[in-house]
Amino acid sequence: MSPRDIAAEPLAAARPAPARPRPPIWLLVAMIGIGPFTMQVLVPALPAMGRDLGASTATIQLTVTLYLAAVGIGQLIYGPLSDRFGRRPLLMGGLAVYALASLGAALAADVLGVVAMRILQAFGACAGVVLARAVIRDVWPRDQAASVLGYVTMGMTIAPMLAPVIGSLLEMAFGWRAIMLSCLAFGLPLAWLCWRRLPETLPAPQKLPGLAAIWTAYRSLWALPAFRTNATLTASATGVFFAFLGGAPYVVVQGMGYSPLTFALAFAAVSVAFAFGNWIAGRYAMRLGTMLLLSIGVWTCTLGALLAAALMLALPAHLLSFFLPMAVVATGNGMTQPSSIAAALSARPQLAGTASALVGAMQMGFGALMTFVVGLLEFGAGLGTSLSMAGAGIGAYLALRGARRATPP
Repeated sequence: MSPRDIAAEPLAAARPAPARPRPPIWLLVAMIGIGPFTMQVLVPALPAMGRDLGASTATIQLTVTLYLAAVGIGQLIYGPLSDRFGRRPLLMGGLAVYALASLGAALAADVLGVVAMRILQAFGACAGVVLARAVIRDVWPRDQAASVLGYVTMGMTIAPMLAPVIGSLLEMAFGWRAIMLSCLAFGLPLAWLCWRRLPETLPAPQKLPGLAAIWTAYRSLWALPAFRTNATLTASATGVFFAFLGGAPYVVVQGMGYSPLTFALAFAAVSVAFAFGNWIAGRYAMRLGTMLLLSIGVWTCTLGALLAAALMLALPAHLLSFFLPMAVVATGNGMTQPSSIAAALSARPQLAGTASALVGAMQMGFGALMTFVVGLLEFGAGLGTSLSMAGAGIGAYLALRGARRATPP
């Protein structure tokens, strides 16, 4: 891409785009929801699955850590290819991989087979996340995209709200393999609906032949301060959540002695708080503007994470002192992510798919890192989890300072 092309891009982006067909919001919700549903539906069953397969806690944790890493890597592939070949073909291919991997995980004979199938599941599921975001940015301008992302993410919280409950009930009734079959029951109808109802929204195919050009596209995006700071902010805010997700099952079930179902129900309350933050983003993004809403969200998220660490240090471990600060974090996260993602994708609208992929990869990569860190620091009392959350929250605040300087009004 020449300097002349880069200089011309703001003018091109400012021209009014022709109207493109907009997919139904509920379908975008389902596309984004398949990834978190698949990740979290298995979490309550991890201790039981470890016992059944004779695997250690560290090995079973790979079904989450490597899932997140694979989602991040997969998004790096889907994004640029969708900018070249369109959103629909990449989505349908991803959902096919997802269905086959879900069946394979249910039939796996040992823990390594489950881990391998979970990696393939992640590669398939991440197509929905990255391509739904790209579709939204294809057909809505920046502030409206933040509002739509807020509403879509609010609806998407149904998946992580119900997933742990579904997973715990299926495990108790039929065993953990039934959980993988529930993923298949989610993926097949979604593929059919996307085939029927999702229009192609790519404005114009981008020339991205070969790995070298894909790398150039990512490097050109990273060179933009508006993208770099907002993507880092998104990853840091997401890291607060994944630090909690990585440690919470062991703190609640093993450390506090509660049942997996109790954990699932408490986690559902956190999902409600996240949905509330998404509702605020959807309701007020146009009125307050992306940056003001983003600032409020980051402050809320960071203060909630610091509160979690303070309560773990000052009080004995208790379910309320562990989950109430997380509800504050989730509300702030719900306000933060739609605005920061929309701002990152708006840094160069012509590469919305590539930008969505890189943002998603950073989210999942940092999330995988946080689950690994929590695995090293957490011994069942909740302190390692809360301190990891606080560290990621401080990172989000520092990234916000850069985003304020770099993001145009």
